[in-house]
Amino acid sequence: MNPYFNHSAFFFLILGLFLSSCQNVLQVREIKMGHALVTSHPVHEAMVFLAKRVEEKSGGKLQIKVYPNQQLGTERELLELLQIGSLGMTKVSAAALEGFAPTMQVFGMPYLFKDDAHQKRVLEGPIGKQLLLDPEKYWLRGLCYYDGGKRSFYSKEKPIESPEDLKGLKIRVMESNMATNMVRSMGGSPTPVAYGELYSALQQGIVDGAENNPPSLYTSKHYEICKYYSIDEHTVLPDVVLISTKVWESLNPEEQQWIQEAADESSRLQYKIWAESTAESLRELEKAGVQISYPDKSKFREGVASMYEQMKVEQPDIYKIIEAIQAVD
Repeated sequence: MNPYFNHSAFFFLILGLFLSSCQNVLQVREIKMGHALVTSHPVHEAMVFLAKRVEEKSGGKLQIKVYPNQQLGTERELLELLQIGSLGMTKVSAAALEGFAPTMQVFGMPYLFKDDAHQKRVLEGPIGKQLLLDPEKYWLRGLCYYDGGKRSFYSKEKPIESPEDLKGLKIRVMESNMATNMVRSMGGSPTPVAYGELYSALQQGIVDGAENNPPSLYTSKHYEICKYYSIDEHTVLPDVVLISTKVWESLNPEEQQWIQEAADESSRLQYKIWAESTAESLRELEKAGVQISYPDKSKFREGVASMYEQMKVEQPDIYKIIEAIQAVD
């Protein structure tokens, strides 16, 4: 044995390396992100990209694990988990936020935007940025918007060519007062059903139809039951990526920057993926035998005009935001 070998020094060297290794392991922080969509949905792809970019920016120190397909709960349950800090992040429809952040109701107004360019200017401008931060007082911080597409009616028995065709039909809506009021004002019978339960609800006749965008109709396989898709594009509801304020405030400024940058990058990617997915979904729906029609939108606009008058009287503060949105050039 080497007489100059120092057992104590060697022991402490090994111990130091071990503790350093443990410290590095402990420094890795994981944030859970849940959502309600299937993995084939283009929005899921954007969230996976967000997680990848956070890991790259942080050198692996900060990681986001994505749980799709309602593994952690419905959209409402996910938002409640964010509020108490039990879940880090989620992506929900702006409609699901209505009951948590009242100003998000504006996005549920039918025919709110003039066109895609107008919507983009609103979301990227001061109004859109403020709406992302409004939920902070309810422990939810908006990071970015995803394209949630244009929602239209699909049904089992007949096409919805005008509001009159909705009379007597039970139409699935999200847990949203705005969606409920919209379907009711058009003459239909709004029926709230969780997205993950909608396929069986259509099968069993609990509802006669629903309303959603082309990628959601296709990836959910609801087209296997509903063979009529009427593109009236009544609402343009963005999706919102959120982080729990409890989790956000526990991050240092650098970590917050990594997440915000990754969210913004994922938003740009998602808009591109969404456009491609919408075109592809419409092609696949036609191949599957879905009858796609493009009814006169003016009839549907007339059907929901009362919603604007009602909002002006009952919620003047929200109506001011609507007016500000419509005034954006």
